[in-house]
Amino acid sequence: MTELPLTGGCMCGGVRFEVTAPLVRAGYCHCTRCQRRTGTAASVSGRIQPGSLRITSGEELVRTYNPGGGFLKAFCSTCGSALWSQDPEDPEVISVRLGAFDDDPGIRPSDRQFVAYAAPWEPIPDDGLPRYPEHRPRGS
Repeated sequence: MTELPLTGGCMCGGVRFEVTAPLVRAGYCHCTRCQRRTGTAASVSGRIQPGSLRITSGEELVRTYNPGGGFLKAFCSTCGSALWSQDPEDPEVISVRLGAFDDDPGIRPSDRQFVAYAAPWEPIPDDGLPRYPEHRPRGS
């Protein structure tokens, strides 16, 4: 069992946060937005329980980018580290980038979505996770 709260932050240390409840789920996203945002073939994030994210320092450094038609992308304005994404229609729906946590977040990815857009230069591993060509079905 992972000890709570989970702590994390950006690369420069200016933004620090904690998550006070266990993560709900985690998954990989292979969409082109995530590829461009991270510079990698996929992004891995963990959905948090509503109300469990607390910025402990550097709130003034957090900026968001609205790509339109998707979740807001929160990042550190000093170092550019990707921190979390947030539903613009329901700000309590947040997914934290697993790489932003200090330690093991206690959850493993359970699926891969938007695999129709997977980077051709990095094959998706045969890891047995469910794959969805577009968004994972609601409730899965």
